Amino acid sequence: MKLLYTGPLVNAELLVVMLEKHGIAATQQFVDPALPDDGDLNRETQVLVPDADHARAHRLFYEDKENEL
Repeated sequence: MKLLYTGPLVNAELLVVMLEKHGIAATQQFVDPALPDDGDLNRETQVLVPDADHARAHRLFYEDKENEL
């Protein structure tokens, strides 16, 4: 698995759903798993994708955004 995104839980959950719609099996994990799960949607979370899908996932969610600047 390869890291695709690190950021708030609310964004990570949406990204995982969007990746699944494109056939990419993503997982998420908390950056600091020792913190209590208190429902904080801003808790820092990582999204991981299989190595073989990383380049495609990056293109889907980052490439077009970089060209907009």
